[in-house]
Amino acid sequence: MSTLAAQAISTRRLDLLPLRVEHAEEMAAVLSDPALHTFIGGTPDTPGALRSRYQRMTAGSPDPAVSWLNWVIRLRDEADLTGTVQATVSPSGHGRIAEIAWVVGTPWQGRGFATEAAQGLIGWLSRQPVHTVIAHIHPEHRASAAVATAAGLTPTDERHDGEIQWHRSISL
Repeated sequence: MSTLAAQAISTRRLDLLPLRVEHAEEMAAVLSDPALHTFIGGTPDTPGALRSRYQRMTAGSPDPAVSWLNWVIRLRDEADLTGTVQATVSPSGHGRIAEIAWVVGTPWQGRGFATEAAQGLIGWLSRQPVHTVIAHIHPEHRASAAVATAAGLTPTDERHDGEIQWHRSISL
Protein backbone atom coordinates (compact mmCIF):
# COMPACT_ATOMS: atom_id res chain seq x y z
CA MET A 1 0.00 0.00 0.00
CA SER A 2 1.39 3.36 -0.96
CA THR A 3 1.37 6.30 1.39
CA LEU A 4 -1.28 8.93 0.78
CA ALA A 5 -0.46 12.65 0.74
CA ALA A 6 -2.73 15.51 1.73
CA GLN A 7 -3.92 17.55 -1.24
CA ALA A 8 -5.75 20.88 -1.29
CA ILE A 9 -9.52 20.46 -0.95
CA SER A 10 -12.05 23.19 -1.75
CA THR A 11 -15.61 23.37 -0.44
CA ARG A 12 -18.24 26.05 -0.88
CA ARG A 13 -16.64 28.47 1.64
CA LEU A 14 -13.42 26.78 2.68
CA ASP A 15 -10.02 25.75 1.43
CA LEU A 16 -8.45 22.82 3.24
CA LEU A 17 -4.73 23.37 2.77
CA PRO A 18 -2.09 20.72 3.50
CA LEU A 19 -0.48 21.54 6.84
CA ARG A 20 2.86 23.34 6.78
CA VAL A 21 5.13 24.20 9.70
CA GLU A 22 4.68 27.87 8.74
CA HIS A 23 1.01 27.64 9.80
CA ALA A 24 2.01 27.19 13.47
CA GLU A 25 2.02 30.83 14.55
CA GLU A 26 -1.41 31.68 13.11
CA MET A 27 -2.84 28.34 14.27
CA ALA A 28 -1.55 28.90 17.84
CA ALA A 29 -3.78 32.00 17.96
CA VAL A 30 -6.72 30.16 16.33
CA LEU A 31 -6.47 27.32 18.88
CA SER A 32 -5.64 29.49 21.91
CA ASP A 33 -9.00 29.22 23.70
CA PRO A 34 -8.69 26.78 26.64
CA ALA A 35 -12.37 25.88 26.10
CA LEU A 36 -11.31 23.96 22.96
CA HIS A 37 -9.65 21.45 25.30
CA THR A 38 -12.75 20.75 27.41
CA PHE A 39 -13.35 17.36 25.80
CA ILE A 40 -9.88 16.49 24.48
CA GLY A 41 -7.81 17.54 27.49
CA GLY A 42 -4.55 19.42 27.61
CA THR A 43 -3.95 23.11 27.12
CA PRO A 44 -3.35 25.34 24.10
CA ASP A 45 0.10 25.03 22.54
CA THR A 46 2.49 27.95 22.30
CA PRO A 47 3.58 28.85 18.76
CA GLY A 48 6.92 27.11 19.40
CA ALA A 49 5.32 23.93 20.71
CA LEU A 50 2.88 23.90 17.80
CA ARG A 51 5.76 24.43 15.34
CA SER A 52 7.55 21.40 16.84
CA ARG A 53 4.37 19.31 16.64
CA TYR A 54 3.77 20.39 13.04
CA GLN A 55 7.36 19.43 12.16
CA ARG A 56 6.71 15.91 13.49
CA MET A 57 3.32 15.70 11.76
CA THR A 58 4.58 16.90 8.37
CA ALA A 59 7.55 14.51 8.57
CA GLY A 60 4.99 11.69 8.39
CA SER A 61 4.34 8.50 10.24
CA PRO A 62 7.33 6.32 11.11
CA ASP A 63 5.19 3.37 9.94
CA PRO A 64 5.24 3.33 6.11
CA ALA A 65 1.79 1.66 6.07
CA VAL A 66 0.23 4.61 7.92
CA SER A 67 -0.45 8.03 6.36
CA TRP A 68 -0.73 11.13 8.53
CA LEU A 69 -2.86 13.61 6.60
CA ASN A 70 -3.32 17.08 8.08
CA TRP A 71 -4.93 20.25 6.78
CA VAL A 72 -5.58 23.75 8.03
CA ILE A 73 -9.01 25.19 7.32
CA ARG A 74 -8.97 28.58 5.58
CA LEU A 75 -12.10 30.65 5.34
CA ARG A 76 -11.75 31.71 1.72
CA ASP A 77 -13.56 35.09 1.90
CA GLU A 78 -11.54 36.31 4.90
CA ALA A 79 -8.26 34.45 4.12
CA ASP A 80 -8.16 33.48 7.82
CA LEU A 81 -7.15 30.10 9.14
CA THR A 82 -10.00 28.84 11.31
CA GLY A 83 -9.09 25.30 12.37
CA THR A 84 -7.79 21.92 11.30
CA VAL A 85 -8.94 18.56 9.99
CA GLN A 86 -6.91 15.41 9.97
CA ALA A 87 -7.05 11.80 8.88
CA THR A 88 -4.79 8.95 9.92
CA VAL A 89 -5.11 6.27 7.26
CA SER A 90 -4.07 2.76 8.32
CA PRO A 91 -4.39 -0.75 6.96
CA SER A 92 -7.10 -2.96 8.45
CA GLY A 93 -8.32 -6.45 7.72
CA HIS A 94 -10.53 -5.21 4.86
CA GLY A 95 -8.45 -2.39 3.35
CA ARG A 96 -7.67 1.10 4.57
CA ILE A 97 -9.46 2.85 7.40
CA ALA A 98 -9.29 6.62 8.07
CA GLU A 99 -9.58 7.96 11.58
CA ILE A 100 -10.59 11.61 11.30
CA ALA A 101 -10.79 14.58 13.63
CA TRP A 102 -11.57 18.28 13.36
CA VAL A 103 -11.30 21.42 15.43
CA VAL A 104 -12.51 24.93 14.65
CA GLY A 105 -11.39 27.94 16.66
CA THR A 106 -13.95 29.43 19.02
CA PRO A 107 -14.57 32.66 17.04
CA TRP A 108 -15.62 30.63 13.98
CA GLN A 109 -17.82 28.04 15.71
CA GLY A 110 -21.54 27.79 15.11
CA ARG A 111 -21.37 28.70 11.42
CA GLY A 112 -21.09 25.19 9.95
CA PHE A 113 -17.37 25.35 9.15
CA ALA A 114 -16.52 22.11 10.99
CA THR A 115 -19.34 20.30 9.19
CA GLU A 116 -18.32 21.68 5.81
CA ALA A 117 -14.65 20.80 6.42
CA ALA A 118 -15.49 17.26 7.63
CA GLN A 119 -17.76 16.70 4.62
CA GLY A 120 -15.02 17.97 2.29
CA LEU A 121 -12.47 15.70 3.94
CA ILE A 122 -14.73 12.64 3.68
CA GLY A 123 -15.50 13.49 0.06
CA TRP A 124 -11.76 13.54 -0.66
CA LEU A 125 -11.21 10.29 1.30
CA SER A 126 -13.99 8.64 -0.73
CA ARG A 127 -11.83 9.16 -3.83
CA GLN A 128 -8.84 7.46 -2.14
CA PRO A 129 -8.43 3.74 -1.43
CA VAL A 130 -10.22 4.07 1.93
CA HIS A 131 -13.20 1.88 2.86
CA THR A 132 -14.14 3.14 6.33
CA VAL A 133 -14.05 6.45 8.17
CA ILE A 134 -14.15 6.59 11.95
CA ALA A 135 -14.08 9.37 14.53
CA HIS A 136 -13.89 9.25 18.32
CA ILE A 137 -16.16 11.74 20.08
CA HIS A 138 -16.67 12.45 23.77
CA PRO A 139 -20.23 11.39 24.71
CA GLU A 140 -21.07 14.90 25.96
CA HIS A 141 -19.62 16.77 22.97
CA ARG A 142 -22.88 17.56 21.21
CA ALA A 143 -21.33 19.89 18.62
CA SER A 144 -18.90 17.22 17.38
CA ALA A 145 -21.68 14.63 17.38
CA ALA A 146 -23.70 16.99 15.16
CA VAL A 147 -20.72 17.40 12.81
CA ALA A 148 -20.25 13.62 12.63
CA THR A 149 -23.95 13.07 11.92
CA ALA A 150 -23.97 15.71 9.16
CA ALA A 151 -20.87 14.05 7.66
CA GLY A 152 -22.68 10.70 7.47
CA LEU A 153 -21.09 8.96 10.46
CA THR A 154 -23.17 7.01 12.94
CA PRO A 155 -22.33 6.17 16.55
CA THR A 156 -21.39 2.61 17.43
CA ASP A 157 -21.36 0.71 20.72
CA GLU A 158 -17.56 0.77 20.70
CA ARG A 159 -15.66 2.99 23.13
CA HIS A 160 -12.06 4.18 22.98
CA ASP A 161 -10.63 6.04 25.98
CA GLY A 162 -14.17 6.89 27.07
CA GLU A 163 -15.13 8.28 23.67
CA ILE A 164 -17.79 6.90 21.34
CA GLN A 165 -16.53 5.52 18.04
CA TRP A 166 -18.49 6.85 15.09
CA HIS A 167 -18.39 4.99 11.74
CA ARG A 168 -19.09 5.46 8.06
CA SER A 169 -18.48 2.97 5.26
CA ILE A 170 -17.31 4.23 1.90
CA SER A 171 -17.99 2.17 -1.21
CA LEU A 172 -14.88 1.68 -3.27
